[in-house]
Amino acid sequence: MSHKTITFSVSRSNIDEAGQERNRRRQEFSLEVNDRMTVLDALEVIRRDQDQSLMYRHSCHHGSCGTCGMIINGERKLACLTAAAALEVDTIELQPLRTMNPLGDLAVDPTPLFADYPEDATYIRRSEVHAEGRKPFEVDHWERFEDCIECGLCVSSCPVTESFIGPAALAAHNRELINRPERRTELLEAVNTERGAWPCERALNCSRVCPTGVYPAKHIAELRKKIEQDGMAPAAEPGEKRAR
Repeated sequence: MSHKTITFSVSRSNIDEAGQERNRRRQEFSLEVNDRMTVLDALEVIRRDQDQSLMYRHSCHHGSCGTCGMIINGERKLACLTAAAALEVDTIELQPLRTMNPLGDLAVDPTPLFADYPEDATYIRRSEVHAEGRKPFEVDHWERFEDCIECGLCVSSCPVTESFIGPAALAAHNRELINRPERRTELLEAVNTERGAWPCERALNCSRVCPTGVYPAKHIAELRKKIEQDGMAPAAEPGEKRAR
């Protein structure tokens, strides 16, 4: 197993008693990593051995919880799935996700991500994997969680930063519509607004960074099509330019 020394350039900040971010700065940490260490592994070692005040969010360590999303060398990624040595650089720059509420250093409060999610959304759906496989007699079919792990990478990468509910919420609306078609009119009306499906400029950043293959841009396109199919007048013309 090979080893190399990497400098981690970490964006740091403090939050005052009023909840305002102060003293945004960079701090460098040098660490020897091996081929198997992820960026999250490296942060754990840095916090343990070099600076116990370092703040970041994490939980599952295997790409299921979405809490360790951050900007790694300019790209939105999950730290737990990003191998440090595989980046093939001597310095790795780490920043918190933008559009979220800063909590300090790399940690953010994801509350804005959920502000426009559909109410009473279902998070479990009938599984399409092994649909014909053997099942216990007690169940009629397999179920699974939705693909979205609510990491916020899509929202942070979206170039439309003003007056937009964002790709995660729009994908959630379309999934809810698929799961519960009886809510079709309600859900389409909720996204047929100037903040809804129409500000999207089809940059496709959201689909590129999604770690679980949700492809939010596809869901936004489907919502627009369904709005038109139902004869609703678009709240804004597709492609209309908006302030950023």
